[in-house]
Amino acid sequence: MSIAFKINGKSVRVDAPRETRLLWIIREHLKLTGTKFGCGAGLCGACMVHIDGDRAFSCQTELSAVAGKSVTTIEGLSPHGQHSLQKAWIAERVPQCGYCQSGQIMSAAALLAKTPKPTRTQIVEHMSTNICRCGTYPRIVRAIERAAKEG
Repeated sequence: MSIAFKINGKSVRVDAPRETRLLWIIREHLKLTGTKFGCGAGLCGACMVHIDGDRAFSCQTELSAVAGKSVTTIEGLSPHGQHSLQKAWIAERVPQCGYCQSGQIMSAAALLAKTPKPTRTQIVEHMSTNICRCGTYPRIVRAIERAAKEG
């Protein structure tokens, strides 16, 4: 079946079974590898993307669910890594292994889009959907606070 949608502002049409998970469409069909496979069960957040501005676990989203919608991956967040969160991530030295980082940043971007000046409690609660196996949670919170402050 052919499904049309936008990804990172570009119109695409994908021929795949409608129940194919969006994660595999992004990585295998569209060759955008910034979105990671983590748990495959919507529990770790490594696969986080935005669908029409709302965050979504791409490993749990069927291709049919994005028909006519707009999907943003980490590659589409900022063409040259200039998003305030990407800058804050580096300034706060968040990445260690880096595997979860694209999902963390996409989740944080969804928070800041809806709540530009979140409290620490709001940040911690919102980011609880994302796991960092390296345990850089304090740095993640500081990076989100920095991005909110510096815009």
